[in-house]
Amino acid sequence: RFQLNNKHDTKLLQIQIALLLVYGTVMTINRGNPAAQEVLVDSWPEFKVVLTRPRREVASDVSDLYTNTYIVYCRDLGDHQALLASAGAVNWGQSFCILGNLCPKASGRAPQQLNIYVLFGSTPGSHPTMTAPKLSSLDVSHADLLNETWSFGGNEKSRKYLATLIRHFPSICLLDAAGHPVSWIASYPFGAMGPGYTLHEHRRRGYMVMLINLLAKRLHALGYPSYGLVDVENYSMQRLQESQGFHPASHGACYPQPHRPCSPSQPYMHL
Repeated sequence: RFQLNNKHDTKLLQIQIALLLVYGTVMTINRGNPAAQEVLVDSWPEFKVVLTRPRREVASDVSDLYTNTYIVYCRDLGDHQALLASAGAVNWGQSFCILGNLCPKASGRAPQQLNIYVLFGSTPGSHPTMTAPKLSSLDVSHADLLNETWSFGGNEKSRKYLATLIRHFPSICLLDAAGHPVSWIASYPFGAMGPGYTLHEHRRRGYMVMLINLLAKRLHALGYPSYGLVDVENYSMQRLQESQGFHPASHGACYPQPHRPCSPSQPYMHL
């Protein structure tokens, strides 16, 4: 969450937003580091580049694009390119995805863009009172369902990644009378909310509004910033976020840059 005291705070706010993914990762590291991440900077205490990456012991599967996720914060594209060219910064022999605040131009291909939606203030708006299924947290046994409905899921590696999110990071869901999730939202190792989904037959009942509200409050209570990543073409989720007091952050875009050693035409990652 962020609040501006005066107009001179604008530049600081832009830097804070660009560092949100790094900050969220550092917080999970300080809370036991369940995703086994590490943080590198080019210099200290003054830095221009920050890189978070999985430790080598968890990045052992060279084909696991999900676990092998890097987060990069750079002041300019020159620093970004220098980072990628430096020895040992990234493992080019494995599949990975970089989430960065800047996007080097990709030849012949427009970059995917995710907008960062940030809660300005202390807590999200109220959610409507409704008769709803039972409120709970996701269980690892729900990983198959999340894997079937996540736009970037559908394989064993994505199922394993989603199980890790459920096991180690805050989540919330609504269960039907049989104990099956009908609407849910989880959170990523870098503190952002998602992935979320509501089964088609349970939509238009306000469930996702309620779950985002509750998860934002839970993350806020744990000291995390309240924010999420939304695809620029996902208009319904953008409206939903804004209804709860979240705003698209100017200078707050995030660019997923996937890399597969043997498949350079691999499409961009969707969160």
